[in-house]
Amino acid sequence: MGLNKNKGLATLIGDIDEVYSKELGLDKNKTIQIPVEKIKVNPFQPRKYFDKEALNELANSIKQYGLIQPIIVLKQENHYILVAGERRLRAYKILGYENILALVSDVKEEKLRELALIENIQRENLNPIELANSYKDLIEIHKITQENLASLVNKSRTQITNTLRLLNLDPSTQNLIIEGKISQGHAKILVGLNKKDEKMIASSIIGQQLSVHDTEKIVKKIKNQENANLENNTEFENELKELIKSLNNKGFRCEKNKKNLIIHLKNIDIIKKLRQMIEKIS
Repeated sequence: MGLNKNKGLATLIGDIDEVYSKELGLDKNKTIQIPVEKIKVNPFQPRKYFDKEALNELANSIKQYGLIQPIIVLKQENHYILVAGERRLRAYKILGYENILALVSDVKEEKLRELALIENIQRENLNPIELANSYKDLIEIHKITQENLASLVNKSRTQITNTLRLLNLDPSTQNLIIEGKISQGHAKILVGLNKKDEKMIASSIIGQQLSVHDTEKIVKKIKNQENANLENNTEFENELKELIKSLNNKGFRCEKNKKNLIIHLKNIDIIKKLRQMIEKIS
């Protein structure tokens, strides 16, 4: 059962409890205990990073107060696939509990990806990279624009765009964002730099504890230098083209190879002519 682009997506982005009851046909009063070992994580889960300290805190809370909210799974032959509640499931594994309280649905697996994306965005517990991947997937799945998505998730178009641009960063930089070592404010400044400069500044942010303002100043200097180099390079290229044109008009056969000028000396007369020209210059 597929969703109808914006309309279907708008429905999913409503209250998350209504999402589960409507989309999965669940009755929240009908929960069962299922073996933890028979649960497989959702392969489309956008969330990849789980803070160990936070998981241990959750495990302690569950041990003291019990599981307040059941996980949600899909029934598939002799196992279950997790739809919502991976942190709770991981906490149960830390505690060594064999069974966990769950709501079970038999809806088709095609719902897994979109429900995992919406569940995480709705609860706002993704890091910036996971959120960027979620936005990217929603845009691709539902064939909508960034502007449409911005409206549906109540974010500005600029926020959506800036978040998506983080996916252009080097994987090593993305990992630093995931681990919380670099903030999203720092990260968006790094977008657009060459990989060497990006990695260098990322290391400096951590090593020198640079503020966002300090990072902006360094990146601005780098970009100004790049623009100056580009202007100088353009002037060089133009002069070289003019030289080749002039030499070709004088009977030489010349060509450019990167920053090298190649003159083809096809006979003795051309060699003599070139020597005479050089002697005049000197």
